[in-house]
Amino acid sequence: MSFMLLGILNAQASGAATVTFDYLLIAGGGGGGSNLAGGGGAGGYRTSVGTSGGSTSAETALAFTAATSYTLSIGAGGAAGAYQRRGSSGTLSSLADLSTVGGGAGGSFYNSENNGLLGGSGGAGAGGSGTGSVGTSNQGTSGGNGGDISGSNGGGGGGGGAASAGANYSSNTGGAGGAGLSNTLGSTVTRAGGGGGATGTTNGGTGGAGGGGTGASSTQTATAGTVNTGSGGGAGAETTRQLGAAGGSGIIILKYPDTITLTIGAGLTSSTATAGGYKTTTFSAGTDTISF
Repeated sequence: MSFMLLGILNAQASGAATVTFDYLLIAGGGGGGSNLAGGGGAGGYRTSVGTSGGSTSAETALAFTAATSYTLSIGAGGAAGAYQRRGSSGTLSSLADLSTVGGGAGGSFYNSENNGLLGGSGGAGAGGSGTGSVGTSNQGTSGGNGGDISGSNGGGGGGGGAASAGANYSSNTGGAGGAGLSNTLGSTVTRAGGGGGATGTTNGGTGGAGGGGTGASSTQTATAGTVNTGSGGGAGAETTRQLGAAGGSGIIILKYPDTITLTIGAGLTSSTATAGGYKTTTFSAGTDTISF
């Protein structure tokens, strides 16, 4: 839904005012697996403006009460998988009672870790018979499956924020990461792309639109999910390019009337812009409290 000021209401017996804030909340993306691996899934994506994860309807804006502290935390991206290991899943982002699930890690061809992990968006399966995992309802999509085509193995692409899931490994090409979503809070930016799957040939999977990392191949190295997009990391291939890449960190953006002054804890990294009667504050790292 578009931002709508519901007003400053005398909602409590103490006379404390409440104000509604529109928000975008994205968790950290999952790390790509290593060695013919699957890409990491994007972090869970929730918003009150435009489209939420899995291309679902926007959620209700948050009502905050004056002189009350609310904890805000930005999720970190998951680490790339160590040699012949699955990646690590991303960390949740949260604000008050609202949270998003970190992106699922991509699987590895080895050590019985070939399946992707559950997450905001699911991590992808590795080469052979690795399967992608599902995303969280209203936060993201599923990761793709790995495969073995004529003895050439490769991984699927991690799930992204939009309705399209990560692609399966196919025709000696790593699966492409699922596409992210565009949001207009602050400025119009696409975020939460899935990480691309790896291949033993020259065709690594492309990262999903919105910052997903590229999967490795015989000629290219995996790349990380873009910072502050919650995108998944690309998967590792083999030989000198066996290692995957990390997921991107998450982000939280709030929009509220410009008559409000937020008090922001020192543990948070943020910036604020003012336009059209509203302030937009972007939180890019840390954990602490906010209040007004």
